Amino acid sequence: MHWLNSWESFVKVVETGSMAEAARRLDCTRAQISKQIADLERQFGARLFERSTRKLALTPSGEVFHQHALRALDAVASTEIAVRNLGDTPSGLLRISASLTFGRLYIAPLLPRLTAQYPELECELILTDQLVDLVDDNIDLALRHTKAPPDEAVARRLVTLNRVLCATPAYLAAHGTPTQPNDLARHPCFGYLQAASSNTLDLLGQDGEQISVPLASRFRFNSLDCILDAVLAGHGLAILPTYLAGPEIQRGRLQTVLDDYEPLTGFGRQLYACYTPSRVRLPKVRVFLDELERLFNPQPPWERFRSAARSP
Repeated sequence: MHWLNSWESFVKVVETGSMAEAARRLDCTRAQISKQIADLERQFGARLFERSTRKLALTPSGEVFHQHALRALDAVASTEIAVRNLGDTPSGLLRISASLTFGRLYIAPLLPRLTAQYPELECELILTDQLVDLVDDNIDLALRHTKAPPDEAVARRLVTLNRVLCATPAYLAAHGTPTQPNDLARHPCFGYLQAASSNTLDLLGQDGEQISVPLASRFRFNSLDCILDAVLAGHGLAILPTYLAGPEIQRGRLQTVLDDYEPLTGFGRQLYACYTPSRVRLPKVRVFLDELERLFNPQPPWERFRSAARSP
């Protein structure tokens, strides 16, 4: 950087009181130093030194520039040290975005473990069901349930998010268990209010045929937690992600129905970690991704109800 060399030469002249001495310290010629100072004075339109046969003295403009140059060069040096020392130690602030329910259940518990393991790391978790802008919102990594990750981001597929159609055993005992999709028309069914298909309950048959049943519930939510509460309270059926319904199924509080059909929603079945290319090699992002890999593999914790159902 041409300007950086000139600013360093100026500061060294002030420090030594001589262009000749500054040239010796910087391992260059006095003529180079003199030209750099002249270029600065021409650029600023002001004299920086009062010259005499015996010494150089700063002008008022030179004094102002000297103070700003010292701060700027110190900032440059600190930046170089910070980048060089980035190394393999996670440090600084890690900002993560995740959906409200998934983030609360599975991401929030990871943060105390990460910060305990890496004393120089701080974490912030932004929970929202709205899309965040990775750059404008200064997000290091966003977890997104989507069919198509954004083109401008690096997207790493983490895990498949399965969904089930379920109700409480008590509700099914009282109102009957649906044996085919059309039976759902006789039951209150809940959908996620902001989803593209929030007015229908959609299922995919093994033959590839999609079946849509109008939702009959008289109250709706834009919260998966509220939908789960309504189903647990015996108000009807809903398509729920297994990361939310799985533990309740394992406890026997929920029962799946129409298992031969795949529940469909406006959201994708894959969970992606999305981050900008500048974050790819950051240690703080890498260790967080490693923690997610440990959480999801070989089997996500919320899918253990399937293993329990297969056990004798």
